Amino acid sequence: MTQIPSDIALLLETEATRLNSPAFIEADPVQFPRRFSGQRDIETAALLCATIAWGNRTMICRNCERMLALMDHKPAEFILDRAYEDLRPTDNIHRTFFNANLQHWLRGLHRIFSRYGSVEGLAAHAGIAASEAPSWALADAINRELIAANDGRTDSRCLPQNLKQTALKRINMALRWLVRRDGIVDLGIWSVITPAQLYIPLDVHVGNTARDLGLLARRSNDRTAVEQLTAAMRTLRPDDPVLFDFALFGIGIEHKL
Repeated sequence: MTQIPSDIALLLETEATRLNSPAFIEADPVQFPRRFSGQRDIETAALLCATIAWGNRTMICRNCERMLALMDHKPAEFILDRAYEDLRPTDNIHRTFFNANLQHWLRGLHRIFSRYGSVEGLAAHAGIAASEAPSWALADAINRELIAANDGRTDSRCLPQNLKQTALKRINMALRWLVRRDGIVDLGIWSVITPAQLYIPLDVHVGNTARDLGLLARRSNDRTAVEQLTAAMRTLRPDDPVLFDFALFGIGIEHKL
């Protein structure tokens, strides 16, 4: 895209700085991985809470709390003990996400933890840092492990299967939490990729805000739109483009246009 106008750049910087603060944590799903210190606990909470992060934020946080309670707030131990097999598959967790979907995820994480030690270990093994699109490379690697752990079955409630088209909002959100390391909101426990390699977690609201600001022309909220929007944000912060996820979220929610 052409250069971002100075007034829009200033708005983005101002809002990103304002919202990237400890006060943001309390009402956001990022609070859940922040409760843990062990890497596998953090990774599990990040991936699962990002998976159900669609809809009303209050509902999302309530249901993240319920989901972690199912695991006695010890997610890695719950996975390694295969305790997920005792869950009743038909019980609901969040909207169209049920215990059966959670079991699908946790079987895959058991396989990942057993084979690679952590999800970051899988990411390193898969060589995602060398990919032009590390988050999509990671999703592909995780999908393969989930399929292998679930007798060849896929589950789009856990991860999208159409990686050439999907915006991959949930994995991009989890990676923001795991990789950005400014010590404020995001945890930054991963070193396998850098913040410069992250992509904006694009949903309907972020997409609409970006279009209203003239940052995104594409009408579809797909992978191409994510790539275009992130490229625009890299013109402002090549080392940390996803910082502006805070700004796009806040401007959209509070109608600061």
